[in-house]
Amino acid sequence: MKTLATRAVPRFTRYEDVPETYTALCQRHLPRPLHTDAEARAAAAIMESLAGFPLNVEQADYLEALAHFVDEYDRAHRRALPKADGHVVLRHLLEARGLSAADLSRMLAGSRNLGSMILRGDRSLTVGHIRTLAAQLNVSPEVFI
Repeated sequence: MKTLATRAVPRFTRYEDVPETYTALCQRHLPRPLHTDAEARAAAAIMESLAGFPLNVEQADYLEALAHFVDEYDRAHRRALPKADGHVVLRHLLEARGLSAADLSRMLAGSRNLGSMILRGDRSLTVGHIRTLAAQLNVSPEVFI
């Protein structure tokens, strides 16, 4: 018997190729708890290949079962990302919005050079700055701490 790691993952490129019943789908790939990254990737690939098709009830149930196991695996194996420095986050948020250091100074109602000084790391963000930026950039204050 072939294991999941060595068996080809079924991909459905045409709607006509998608089995119509839950049982037929399970014969192609049985939804079950996932234990390895390879199993999770295989289940996610099947889910992706089903996306965009108008699914019947049995196909939708199959997709939901796969999604449950992928979600369960992701929650159990989620790797925490390292926390980014507040200045780096601020720089990214400004850049993504097309804002400059001068715009930052205006947002904070500070001196003309305040934005540049903060972005260079010469000045720290105050609690007041963080509150203002969180409100104006529509993010949690925690991203700057």
